[in-house]
Amino acid sequence: MQPRTTIYLDYAATSPLWPEARAAMAPYLDDRFANASSVYAAAREARKAVEEAREIVAAAVGARPDEVVFTSGGTEADNIALQGVAVRARNEGRDGIVVSAIEHHAVLDTARWLGKNGFRVTEVPVDTGGVLDVDALAGAVDRKTAVVSVMYANNEVGTIQPVGRCAEIARAAGARFHTDAVQALPWLALDSADADLIALAAHKVGGPKGVGALVVRRGVGVEPLVHGGGQERGLRSGTYNVAGIVGFGAAVQSTIAAREQLVPRVRALRDRLQDALLRRFPGVTVNGARAERLPNNVNVCIAGIESEPLLLLLDAAGIAASSGSACQSGAAEASHVLTAMGVPKERALGALRLTLGRDTTEADVETAVDEIAAGVKRLRR
Repeated sequence: MQPRTTIYLDYAATSPLWPEARAAMAPYLDDRFANASSVYAAAREARKAVEEAREIVAAAVGARPDEVVFTSGGTEADNIALQGVAVRARNEGRDGIVVSAIEHHAVLDTARWLGKNGFRVTEVPVDTGGVLDVDALAGAVDRKTAVVSVMYANNEVGTIQPVGRCAEIARAAGARFHTDAVQALPWLALDSADADLIALAAHKVGGPKGVGALVVRRGVGVEPLVHGGGQERGLRSGTYNVAGIVGFGAAVQSTIAAREQLVPRVRALRDRLQDALLRRFPGVTVNGARAERLPNNVNVCIAGIESEPLLLLLDAAGIAASSGSACQSGAAEASHVLTAMGVPKERALGALRLTLGRDTTEADVETAVDEIAAGVKRLRR
């Protein structure tokens, strides 16, 4: 049975597999199945494909190919970055972990786990617009800080963070700076010079799920979490997911090529959607409206409405949306991002996140607004 979804507005959770990625992957799911770590001709061909994808991913963020470490996704990349740097830095007398209060749980939960294992953890606040308080970050970083982690762009409200300034603060104290750029890669030009470690994920850019990368700047010491075959310069052992890595490279290449035309088109659709919601619903608030945001993100709270029943009504109408991070779906708590922004719990429980992408059309936006209006009217009876 095929899913009923006809309008997809949850690109922050994942994107469809782009045709370019699917086509690139197909041979490696069929006759080109060799293990890229073996030595015979078919294996060398697979390894060549992996290295070509590595070059594409590196170029997308201005890094060297040997600085790209392939992983199973953004979550593993974040874990390697925080845990690997923290463990290495502890040998140098550094025990501080500093993160923003609105990080993805792949970062927050890893930091909190490190806090249970002897590290000092500080969560730095954001303002009501969802942007990091840089002065508070500067006050939290000291000479014993091991790693600072601030995401490039937030996965729930889309706010873009001042990563360049954050990196300056971290480096001035001798700490490493990590950024989760999973949400940013489809929409923003990234520069590896802005961070010591950058986490990426394929499925946000039209690639397959289950593959990602950690960009590790030369000279940055990282203790591996996974041991075994010594792949990825010993930083991430395990048999290469050749098809996934090839799909990642193809998706990144396609995304970069389309970005110049795609970003303004999607931003215009986002603004049209946001303006329509503001006109149709008295009491609606746009979360992060006063900050620079990703061009595809609309996160709103509609007064008197809880998100779960509204999302179910939208689903029944064939519209896929969310209330926040897909990793926290089903959670009965208010979003930690909105809470950090000072949004009252009763409003935060009504958050609706609508994220657009390459296939979104004007008709999708108009239909979505009408169905949201119908859902709100039904729930307000």
